[in-house]
Order: sequence, then structure tokens, then C-alpha cells
Amino acid sequence: MLLRPRAIDLKIIGFYIGKLILGIGFIMLIPLAISLFNSEWSPAIDFVIGSSLAFIVGRVLQITCRTKKDLGLTHGVLVVPIAWLAAMFFGAVPLYLSGHFGSFLDSMFEAMSGFATTGLSLAQDLDHLSYGHNFWRHLTMFIGGQGIVVVVLTLMAGGSAGIYGMYMGEAREEKIVPNLIHTARTIWMITFLFFGIGVASLWAAGWFIGIPSLKALFHGVTVFMAGFDTGGFTPQSQSFVYYHSSIYEFVAIPIMVAGGINFALHYALFLGNRREMFKNTEVKSFAATILLTFVITAIALSQVDAYDSALAIFRRGFFHIISAHTGTGFMTVYGPQFPELWGSLAMTGLIVAMGLGATMGSTAGGIKALRIVAAVKAFILEVKRLILPPSAVIVEKYHHLKRTTITDKLLLNAFIIGCAYITTYFVGAVFGIFFGYSFADAMFESVSAAGNVGLTSGITSPGMPDLLKIVYIIEMWAGRLEFISIVALLGFAISMVRGK
Repeated sequence: MLLRPRAIDLKIIGFYIGKLILGIGFIMLIPLAISLFNSEWSPAIDFVIGSSLAFIVGRVLQITCRTKKDLGLTHGVLVVPIAWLAAMFFGAVPLYLSGHFGSFLDSMFEAMSGFATTGLSLAQDLDHLSYGHNFWRHLTMFIGGQGIVVVVLTLMAGGSAGIYGMYMGEAREEKIVPNLIHTARTIWMITFLFFGIGVASLWAAGWFIGIPSLKALFHGVTVFMAGFDTGGFTPQSQSFVYYHSSIYEFVAIPIMVAGGINFALHYALFLGNRREMFKNTEVKSFAATILLTFVITAIALSQVDAYDSALAIFRRGFFHIISAHTGTGFMTVYGPQFPELWGSLAMTGLIVAMGLGATMGSTAGGIKALRIVAAVKAFILEVKRLILPPSAVIVEKYHHLKRTTITDKLLLNAFIIGCAYITTYFVGAVFGIFFGYSFADAMFESVSAAGNVGLTSGITSPGMPDLLKIVYIIEMWAGRLEFISIVALLGFAISMVRGK
């Protein structure tokens, strides 16, 4: 029997949503400072308006929903999907005011693409977007990749079951250290360690290829935020075509791979456990599927004579497989060239890479390597049950920071989430076909949106139908949160109407 939520439940949820909205308002002060530093007075006003609106709404929610009752596990799970929609709305305000988006829907699409670390963009005349607005686009990816809740947890002391519910609602389960607050802070420690190395490398590469020093630094910061958080936004409309540099591309590759690796594994390596990188079953699975999809793509590119040398095939093919598999979305070709120049088989390689995604507990989207491992182990388990005596005790294990036994719970999770992703990929593709796009193009775009990748076959543009924009927003939102918290929210909405 469904129970109707009580008023106190709504107040608890509202109070914490208000807290997260306030957080978004405070974070907008960073691009405001960037705008002021660059004497961009009109963009500065846009961020004053956006942050002020977030402060007002967030504070009103906190005052009207104030309660002494603790946040419960269920409340925490429900807060997350609503908070992400709120972040999309408030994050879209300064983008819309910039004048570079055709409608508020387009700016919400951009904001969700940023927070969900997707990278599909509807910005118009991006090359002339202000530094403040451009930095905000990338900052949304930096926040979304770590997790909006992780940002708040970093600033909090203590914890509760409800806080863990919020953490789980953002598709995270592993605690890097026993305390959840310290886990959030450890994630940031790892991120800023990579930030220093990655920005310095990208700045040096940009300066080496002729970009002026300060501009190269801006590109280094923004490209790192998008690369490590597996987003895909770039400061220029041409993505990585703008750089025309193999050096810049190969500096970006390890940044993308690092973003696709589990934070718990990063922490183990940080503590000196180098063997874990080679023992970890999920990393082996990730490496194997990268190799498989690259081979498919390289063979396809050699058949269509897209490039005139093996080195050119490797450069384009490997970069895009890494970009697709990690869910980053950087591109060294223009979107329409995928169907026109690369052909169906190469696009299939990219689609598979995008759909599979990287590792659990990383900033990447997609099904994830650990679930692929679980599916393979389940198949092996069933084969053993068929060929071994009924009395045999059959156990399958994998190594992920420690030896772990394959359980029914793990298999069920892998099956449910995997099916949810695949269903979403196909549903999104059906909408694309409905609006007249080919199956290959529609599937490519749908997998890119739901897998939070950002590669495009050319469908994503300001002129595409509004309904398709909404479909992709939902796909990006659902894919980033991995469905469970969204299903919980739908159940909560139904219980409000039909509950006893």
C-alpha cells in the first residue's frame, strides 16, 4: 500500500533543495569575478541576477521549510533529482541573459548538458561568448562531474543516513574513506591534484602551438575542467579542431582517461598501491573494450579511405574512442563528418564505446565497466552450473580494490541499470527517427545524450525540434543519475496523488 507523504516530508525535502540552490548561487560568484576581472560589465550583471535569484529562492525555501527533523535516507534520494532540475533552471539564467541562446529552453539544455557532463551544445556564436559565460559553462561540468551533492558535502560537518541517500542519489556508492564527508573532501583533493598537473600541461601545450599566454591559460583551465570531468565543452565552437595539434590532443588523452577512472582507485594509487592498476578487474575490462572498439573503428576507417595514412587513422580513431569511451565528447572532426566521412561501421564503434562508458565511481556516464564484468561473470557462472556436478559449489569473484564475490544483488543491479540505459538509448533514437533523422544518426545522438558523452552526428543544433531538446534533457538527467533516484521521485509523485 502506498502511503501519502506527510507535510513534514515535503518540508525536509524543500529545506535541503533550498540549501543546494543557495550553493549554486554562491558558485555563480566565481564567473562573476571572472567577468569583473575582464571588465565584462554586462555579463557581470547577468551573474548578479542569476545568483541573486538563487539566493532569494534558496533562502525562501529554507525559511518556509525549516524543521528540526533529520534528513532520512529516502528524503536524501529524493532531494537529488529535484536539485539537479533546480540547478539546470538557475544555471540557465545567466546563459540566457548572455544573448547567445535562442530561447530559455536552449539555455536550460546547455545548463543540463554542463551539469550532467554531456557536452552537447546549443550556444550560438560561441566564439564570441564572454569569458565569464564561457567559464560558467565549464564550471557547471566541474561541479556536475564531482556531483552537486559532493560540493555541498565538502562544506558540511557530520553526516546522517539522509546525507548518504543524497550521495547514492548521484549514482555513487563507494566510500573512499569510512566517513562520507571525508570521502567528499578526498574526491576534491584528488581532483585538485590532477587540476594542477593537467592545467599546467594544457597551458604549456597551448603556448607551444602559438596561443597567447593568458588565452592558453584560460583554455587550459576550461579544457581541463571539461576533460577531467568527462564533459566535452570547449571554449571554441570547433571543439579540438580549433587547435589543429596532435600535441594538444595527446595531452588531453590522459586527462580524459584519468576522469574515467574510479576515484577510489585514484586514492589507492595515491597511497602507493601501484599494483591495483594492473590487478583491478574493472580497469582490465575498460582497457579491453577500448581496444575492441578502437579496432572496429580503425578497420572501418581504413575501409572507407577517410584518411591517407595509418598514423592519421590512429590519431583520429584513438582520440575519438577515448573521448567516447570516457564520456568526454571532445572532437577533432566536425559532427556531420561522422555519418558522411566515417561511415556506419566506424559510427558503430563509437556508439558502443559511448554506450559502455568508463568505470564506476568516476565522472563518466554510460553502463560502466564493472557492470560489464558482472554480466560476463554471470555468463561464466551459468556455464559452470551446466557442466559441473549439481553438488559443486560454484563461486565467481573479481578484484576491485579487494576480492569480491559475485552476488545476486550485484547481478540484479547490473541487469536493471544496463537495461535502463539500453532502453533509454532506443527510446531517444525513436524520437530522433520520428523527426526525420536516420536510424544511425538518431541512435548516435541518443546514446551520446544518455551516456553523457557529447559527441554529435550533427543533430544537436539550435534549430532542432523543441520536443527533441526536451527528450535529450531528460536523457542527460536520467543518464547522469543512473535512473534509480529518478524512479524513486516518480514513485514519490504517484504516492502524493494515490497514497493513503
